[in-house]
Amino acid sequence: MSQSNGSTQSPAERVDVFTIGIEEEFLLIDPESRELTPQAQRILADAGPDNDNQVEAELQLSQVETGTTPCDELDEVRAEVLRLRKELASAAQASGKFIGASGTHPFSDWRTSEITPKGSYLKLEADYQQVAREQIVCGCHIHVGISDDEAAIQVMNRVRPWLSPIRALSVNSPFWLGYDTGYCSYRTELWQRWPIAGTPHHFGSRKEYDALVETLLATGGIDDPARIYWDVRPSAKYDTLEFRMTDVCLTVDETVMVAGLVRALARTCYRDLLEGTTQDRPRPELLRAATWRAARYGVDRDLIDVVQGESVPAAQMIDRLLEFLEPSLEDYGEKSLISELVQSTMSEGTGATRQRAALSKAGRIQDVVDLIVDETTNWS
Repeated sequence: MSQSNGSTQSPAERVDVFTIGIEEEFLLIDPESRELTPQAQRILADAGPDNDNQVEAELQLSQVETGTTPCDELDEVRAEVLRLRKELASAAQASGKFIGASGTHPFSDWRTSEITPKGSYLKLEADYQQVAREQIVCGCHIHVGISDDEAAIQVMNRVRPWLSPIRALSVNSPFWLGYDTGYCSYRTELWQRWPIAGTPHHFGSRKEYDALVETLLATGGIDDPARIYWDVRPSAKYDTLEFRMTDVCLTVDETVMVAGLVRALARTCYRDLLEGTTQDRPRPELLRAATWRAARYGVDRDLIDVVQGESVPAAQMIDRLLEFLEPSLEDYGEKSLISELVQSTMSEGTGATRQRAALSKAGRIQDVVDLIVDETTNWS
């Protein structure tokens, strides 16, 4: 992903390159106890100095993050995600550990981990205290390349009504401290505790967004633009719009599905921007309710259509999403693949559904961890 050049050209004056970059966060797991293990520094050392910053530390020593190179095609996305998972799993295995892709660990207590001894992370703990100490959650962040700063803000405005159904398809964190939370994405609820989290409000311009960031910095509301933890935000580091609302996905297929949906959403909203299509501006309270519903039930119950202002069966809401994205998916030859991946999730169950099924088989929470490890490292 290219570094930002600070351009303020009109979106109509240039063609944006909708590349995809993916960051996945993983839990580090002890093979015997299945608990979290704070071995990130050792595993990062085993990953080697030549990983080009594609395997990095996270807030907790029991977590590691990977980041792909920019990809143009979904086949490239699959290959990159698969490659990085293999490399990280191999480095973990060299240290006698496993990796697991789950929004939360099914039973380990946050006290078994430690904050990574790095300046920025230690400052997070000093500032946010218990919120930071309990923040052992893993997400999947999709960076979509948008080279125009103003266009990025306007696309961010337009994608907001469609974030919840994508979240619902990717839920993968039903357990916390050994209990079924009743949520399909309990990571979402934990994440909402950060002060600058949730769905962003509408912005009239990039200038308005930049002014807010400056005010937050001036008042000490944040100490860095990267502390804006919205579900979607302009990246503080790259020329991208960063989508941050989903749990890390159990499988490579699910990660590809989320990446494909997110990029098609960005492309569709960019097209609507250029064509001057009327923009929907749902109330923030309705957006928050839709977020909660998606995190609570995934695709097992009704979702909220914030545009129509109604509650509809999840399958119907997912169909509305796919219908909205269909022109973009067709134009780029991705309709068949994304439709198949979405249908597979709807029929076989989300990560949260499969985690619960693993527990119900024998009633052993350790079996849930085994499922997570197996699906994370399923290379077939």
